[in-house]
Amino acid sequence: MDFFGREKELEILRREEELSASSARFTIVMGRRRIGKTSLIRRNFQGRQCLYILAKNEAEATFCSSIQRQIQRELGISVYGSVRSMRDIFDILFSYATQNQLNLVIDEVQEFFYVRKSIFADMQELWDKYKPDMKINFITCGSIYSLMKELFEDKKSAMYGRMTKRLDLQPFSIATQKQILRHYYPAYTPADLLCLYMLTGGVAKYIETLMDEGAFKKERMLTCFTNEYMPFLTEGNDLINMEFRKEGAVYYSILSLIADGKNTSGEIDSVLGITTSAYLRNLEINYTLLKKMRPIFASERSKGVKYKLNDNFLQFWFRFIYPNLDLVENHRSDLLLDIVKKGYDVYSGLVLERYFQQKLWEEERFTIIGNWWDSKGENEIDIVAVNRIDRTARIAEVKINRNKISMPVLKEKSQKLIGELKRYQIEYTSYSLEDM
Repeated sequence: MDFFGREKELEILRREEELSASSARFTIVMGRRRIGKTSLIRRNFQGRQCLYILAKNEAEATFCSSIQRQIQRELGISVYGSVRSMRDIFDILFSYATQNQLNLVIDEVQEFFYVRKSIFADMQELWDKYKPDMKINFITCGSIYSLMKELFEDKKSAMYGRMTKRLDLQPFSIATQKQILRHYYPAYTPADLLCLYMLTGGVAKYIETLMDEGAFKKERMLTCFTNEYMPFLTEGNDLINMEFRKEGAVYYSILSLIADGKNTSGEIDSVLGITTSAYLRNLEINYTLLKKMRPIFASERSKGVKYKLNDNFLQFWFRFIYPNLDLVENHRSDLLLDIVKKGYDVYSGLVLERYFQQKLWEEERFTIIGNWWDSKGENEIDIVAVNRIDRTARIAEVKINRNKISMPVLKEKSQKLIGELKRYQIEYTSYSLEDM
């Protein structure tokens, strides 16, 4: 797939490279698996020298021996004797950077954690030693989000406070997803765009796979996603297992229940028969897989909390794939596709609400966007978007079919919000498939 988007990220990386001509720069690139971190870095250094090291979970001496040969080959440094530790590798590279400008990338850096955790203490000691004289553009990149935060952002970590930039790579924006689909299939329909957004959430590798397969239309995308020979069916397991090396079964159960609509702690505890508050907090804070939702304008102490998965792909995977892995194992992807099609209309309507909330965040001037529901859970409003600067608000209903939206009903439900929006100019509107 051609390279799309990431203009801001490329600008930041190129500026860091410019600054490294006179000072040491240390950038951390984070982001979930398949988001496009390596592609971004390779694009940034296209046509320019960069020492790119892919960290591996293998014997340190063996790994260092291969890096030694790479350094000699790419930088022209004569390294005598056998290098058997990463401390020696960093000593060689940081010393080199005191005399020469160096672009250095270590991809999947978290793998060092499993080889020898003290590598990061060595890195910190040598960084502090050589930093005053270095001309280095040092970039570390990793896919295990929780571990990257622990290694570089925890106040107890060796490299805490050393970074000069942090890039938390996010999925492609809606505008970029439209651009990609238009590039490959100019005649795409809103239904095709919604399906792409629903399945991939803007994750670069997933979009690339669909485009390479010629899956531009909704029907073809769904067939591709449920095909036993495609990587999507095992991707959910791979993604979660990277993060959860302990207590994975409980996390799987929680995510599956939330994807199925049981999105309060009470509902989850009732099904699992345990108290899950610590797990939910972990999923929200450390793994950033969940988002805690309250009715808009509710206080932080309010009890009406719901949870939702942040990741569209995982939301779909846990909703349709995970409960039906037995069909995958028995090579009945045809039946899996039938299950997806049967639940598609209801599920895609829920995703459309998420789509328009994201679209408003990206394209308009709103300072708060959320949902509203009453204490009984009987009345809900899909979108309440507020601009506290301009004192404007927009209240909206979202449905696939515009004909099923009643503006009088929306205004009636909104009466309980009027007190929160005094002296605001309120706009009532609706969004449907044709507004995408």
